[in-house]
Amino acid sequence: MSADEQVFVIVGASLAGARAAEALRAEGFTGRVLLIGQEDEVPYERPPLSKGFLQGKDPREKAYVHPREWYAEQDIELMLGRRALAVNPAARTVTLDGDELFAYDKLLLATGSKVRTLDVPGADVAGIHYLRAYPDSAALREALTADPRPQVLVVGAGWIGLEIAAAARGYGCPVTVVETDSAPLRRVLGDELAALFQALHEANGVEFRFGTGVREFGSLDGAVRSAVLDDGTELATDLVAVGVGIRPVTELAEQAGLTVDNGVVTGAGFLTSDPHIYACGDVASTLNPLVGKHLRTEHWANARAGGKAAGKAMAGQEVSYAQVPYFFTDQYDLGMEYCGWAGPGDYARVVFRGDPTVRDGKAPEVIAFWLTDDNRVVAAMNINIWDVQDDLNALVKAGFSGTPADPARLTDPSVPLPEVLAQKS
Repeated sequence: MSADEQVFVIVGASLAGARAAEALRAEGFTGRVLLIGQEDEVPYERPPLSKGFLQGKDPREKAYVHPREWYAEQDIELMLGRRALAVNPAARTVTLDGDELFAYDKLLLATGSKVRTLDVPGADVAGIHYLRAYPDSAALREALTADPRPQVLVVGAGWIGLEIAAAARGYGCPVTVVETDSAPLRRVLGDELAALFQALHEANGVEFRFGTGVREFGSLDGAVRSAVLDDGTELATDLVAVGVGIRPVTELAEQAGLTVDNGVVTGAGFLTSDPHIYACGDVASTLNPLVGKHLRTEHWANARAGGKAAGKAMAGQEVSYAQVPYFFTDQYDLGMEYCGWAGPGDYARVVFRGDPTVRDGKAPEVIAFWLTDDNRVVAAMNINIWDVQDDLNALVKAGFSGTPADPARLTDPSVPLPEVLAQKS
């Protein structure tokens, strides 16, 4: 079969899916490309949903990966508002709603993730918001800007919860955050950075309730009016925003018999356990040769870079995805970038270049480093310090390659970052 006759199907008209389709054309693939998505919106980037768009700073269109006409220009068949129901690996077919069947030569699963929901009494009343798609963000923004401003309860002190809390405070809403852990982001960043984010939010008027979750919601006329916590406390609220995590959308992969373990398991080239099916983005647990383990990374940079790399792999390129994981956040005056991988047990301590103290409600200018017992840098975060990502990426790559840093030089702002690696004797 000639390349012109081949059909590549991408399930998931997401950032990852759009970047994969773009890469296929950039690599010279001349066959048919189908990009299938459940949402009616053209593929877009999700960070604005809890940042610029939610805060009222950015228009909806700014997040589009490409304008709608670009897909037609690239001869990419954009099929929106369609749901893939089944994959038959033996026949190499995908069934869509309406029993429409498409044969494929190669298939990419970029089905992403969905929000975890609360299963408590009253969780289905009006005024309880989740944030995953543009309609969610638009509805939440409209609710946050109502007059008078609502009393906001945020459930979950992860990235989404804290970004919603910051946006709500920006609109002048009173905000309480409920979190089952002892500090915000503690599982992700550790105690030191959790303390920084807690101090920043408290300095900006957010109240935290730690060590408890929500037992039930109370309502009046079908709308939420209160929340009873696990510790028995009752809080009045007019608006609830839930950010308790997401889970990969693996149903298609499971139905197709692919290997699934906290996501669709792939090699470093995004190939699944089936030789004709690839996976990337939030849904994929991909072997990262740099880190030396399978990672499922739920962030914008992975969808962007991983989608492009997956498209190259489908086009026949030799791909080994050794990307340094990256994510960012904007909260109040804090802008930060994080690179690397430092899960619980992956590091020994955190050290700082600069003073991490929040003063007068303002975020510090500081760089944090996650170090192993032998002083290898496995992750770094720059807060309000810019144009250092290349240097920090180089330190993380050196750390995973076995080269330690000199802690004294690492924490000394007068020493250029490229000069902090330990000198070989």
